Amino acid sequence: MRRRTVVTMAATGAALGACSVPAPRRTDPAPDPAPGQPISTGRRALLMQILAHPDDDLYFMNPDTRLALDAGTPLVCVYLTAGEADGVNKIPGRPRPAPDKGAYSSARHQGLRQAYAALLGLRPFTPWEVSVAELGPDHRAEVNVLAADGRRVELIFLNTAMHTGRHRLGLPSLWQDRRLVLRTVVADGSPLRRAGSYTYDGLVGVLTGLMESYRPTVVHTLDPDPDIQHSTEAVRRRDSEQPGYSDHADHTAAACFAWAAMIRWVARATADGGRIPGFVTVAYRGYYNRHWPKNLPQGVLARKAAHLVPYGGSPDWDCGNPSGCGDYNVGGDRPLTNRKGWVRSTHHRYPGTRTVLTAEPDGRLAAYAVLGLRVVRWQETGPGSAAWGPPHDLGGGPLAPALGSATTRDGRLLLFGLRFAALGGHGADNEREIVVLEQSAPGRGFRPWRGLGSPSPGRDEVRRTGVPVAVAAPDGQIHLFVRDAEKGVSTRVRDGAGRWSAWRDMGGGEVQDGLHTAVDEGGRVHVFGAGHHAVHHWTQDTPSAGLTARTQLTAAPVPAHAPAALPAPDGSVSLYYRAAAGSGLTTARAGTAVPGARFDGYGPVDAAPSPRGPVLLGRTAEGLVQLLMGGGLHVRTDGPAALDGASLRLGPDGRPSVAGLGPDAAPWMWRPR
Repeated sequence: MRRRTVVTMAATGAALGACSVPAPRRTDPAPDPAPGQPISTGRRALLMQILAHPDDDLYFMNPDTRLALDAGTPLVCVYLTAGEADGVNKIPGRPRPAPDKGAYSSARHQGLRQAYAALLGLRPFTPWEVSVAELGPDHRAEVNVLAADGRRVELIFLNTAMHTGRHRLGLPSLWQDRRLVLRTVVADGSPLRRAGSYTYDGLVGVLTGLMESYRPTVVHTLDPDPDIQHSTEAVRRRDSEQPGYSDHADHTAAACFAWAAMIRWVARATADGGRIPGFVTVAYRGYYNRHWPKNLPQGVLARKAAHLVPYGGSPDWDCGNPSGCGDYNVGGDRPLTNRKGWVRSTHHRYPGTRTVLTAEPDGRLAAYAVLGLRVVRWQETGPGSAAWGPPHDLGGGPLAPALGSATTRDGRLLLFGLRFAALGGHGADNEREIVVLEQSAPGRGFRPWRGLGSPSPGRDEVRRTGVPVAVAAPDGQIHLFVRDAEKGVSTRVRDGAGRWSAWRDMGGGEVQDGLHTAVDEGGRVHVFGAGHHAVHHWTQDTPSAGLTARTQLTAAPVPAHAPAALPAPDGSVSLYYRAAAGSGLTTARAGTAVPGARFDGYGPVDAAPSPRGPVLLGRTAEGLVQLLMGGGLHVRTDGPAALDGASLRLGPDGRPSVAGLGPDAAPWMWRPR
């Protein structure tokens, strides 16, 4: 028997202007919003995922979701659409069934219950608590809860229809048209008895209310700004992508609604001097996975794909749900045999350094990260203490989670971020820009935030701006690099007097976001990116000259991510990365792979030079942070689980410090001996 209960969420009524973001200010360098707000800290970890469809989390966010659950982090998944599509739950090898949208939605809900029960180590048909949540005065949703051994998963089904009455996609239409009223679908067997509806503002308000009620410390979203993808109409339809872009339109709209809600949450919380909500974000690519080399090795992939098997289920299972026991076209080995290969990668939309680690003049370390969509600084309580003091707000939001950094010759830190300069639907501005925060003096405060614009200033192209990466050259110049809308690399250069050049396209082929830089022994700046078939390389002919594209490094294996780069004594640059679908470490020099150390795992690799050879930072196949130095392998097994983007710094004594953020949105530090 399903039990019906009522859960009351925070009020969802909010002024539409609360989610609007001012356009970037080109003449006034004052930070927006201003720094110095108090920050909410010390909260219990909770992960909230905002999804378009049932299975988006299993395809695009795992293994990160599984790692959070394994660490005991409670999980709340919010599914915006009913996932009912055309109502046909296709059974491979059997006659096409009659369409039934309520039944198909119910079957997909059952598939999620089966998948998450398995993720918790329980039987797939473990009973869940099923209830109704009152989301303010006008909206209700089905809520499923499963708790076991101190772990908890909560599924919230908003169940908006995937299509409008005119057969347009529902969620993208709702994002674009604030006059639209989008109905909901009642899944068979749900405790809800009648359909509801959502407007643009109603959906942003409900998501904001859920965030205010649950107060997540980590928010997972899909990709709000997918790559431009030039495909024929036949290929686009076959790949289920929106016209001109490498993702499903529902994914993009769901991500935009999620970011609009996060921006509104911060705006409401900080009104009248309130505290910044202490949360971090992770955004994931979707159908992008189809177009680039796969980045999960066999062992990690097998475990990820296995969790889609109970979601797909089977019509022969006795799951207790008369409407269906999963999304049948997804079960068995079909995630692995599907030519689109979505399951074979997990790509972060904003890859790179999440935590910038620097040394203060008094010997303490400082860490900088995006918290509550703003930059925050923590300082060690004392030199070598490995304990962090309270966070200090530096403003600058709303920002994507990855940061770039560089240090001037006189020791002043520059931080670079990707800012959501404007975000809105129905023809409103939707812009991104690169911003910079510069220290006034070493170890001192910061000047106001300054906007640096984007190399792709077109109305739509500006949204495809990548995360900033910067490096200081020996001649005093600061080189800033971003991936642009055409998937190439563009740059701005700051001279020794602090003047910035205009944006310049450096040419070359297409690369993924997440670039790496190095300065060789001769003082030349290098940039490396991961292309479709090879590592791409840009460098200078001589120090102080402009960077240009060079021959692709085709003699080494195809990269899964941009290689970490370190200068070699012979004047060349050594590269460290994992090959596509591989777990081992690839080491390359002068464009050719050379024998390297054993450093199996998955995901990007970072590197730092030391007298005893390179120190490498990465993840094990189980997702733990690992460090290779002096021929010894060290694995971090204590402390909170690590989010992506940890950073590595070597002290004057050569001892490494690794810093990152945990699922509680608090920083940790690891100093292996």
